[in-house]
Amino acid sequence: MVSKQYILGVGGMTCNGCANNVRNALSAVAGVSEVNIDLEGAKAIVNIDNAVLDKQTLETAVTGAGYTIHEPGAALNLVQFPSTPSSSEFNWNDGSVWKQSAHNTKWCLIGCSIGEFGTLAYYSYSEITANLEMFSNVWYFYAILPLINGLITSVMLETGILMRGQMDFRNALSTALGMSFISMLMMEIAMEITDLLFTSGELGMNPLAIPFMLIVGFLTPWPYNYWRLKKYGQACH
Repeated sequence: MVSKQYILGVGGMTCNGCANNVRNALSAVAGVSEVNIDLEGAKAIVNIDNAVLDKQTLETAVTGAGYTIHEPGAALNLVQFPSTPSSSEFNWNDGSVWKQSAHNTKWCLIGCSIGEFGTLAYYSYSEITANLEMFSNVWYFYAILPLINGLITSVMLETGILMRGQMDFRNALSTALGMSFISMLMMEIAMEITDLLFTSGELGMNPLAIPFMLIVGFLTPWPYNYWRLKKYGQACH
């Protein structure tokens, strides 16, 4: 039996794909019995059968899925609200989507940087890659390893964020693995190329390169993340 209903104002939803992402994130919260999304009204109507479940937990699930909360609703008497999705043609002029995609790209950058920077820093500290012949098979192996580690730490970080939003581990990991590897690879490759320019091809971490790596890593996939979010409602993070 439903004991309470909350209405949450949700920002960043631009299509039915976004609505499904928010619906899935909220439905994964223990105690949620039903979720209705009003895309045009930018809100989620959540029925719960657990009186202990509070609105903040639901809001955390939404933000963990990559969307924002605005004008939080209060608990209401049970009323059925229709969902009235709408669609719009793709354009590059949607400021809210640029902002949301920047937020998503930021989290991708943090996750990818942990693994890539850590691996490159270890190369410099251990000197394991010192004097490697450039573009040899061994060089390529060590060059690819930071990219792989960056992808792993990005997925781990996103899984943790989603679990903080009350999503169980299995669903959180599945959602994290379903994110855009194209975006993350673009980011990883752009950062490593930038570092190689500073190190003249030697695999390692040049501290002077770090701010440039972060800037390039953010800017390279950002337009792609905007396009993916605007057109398909899919976020990279």
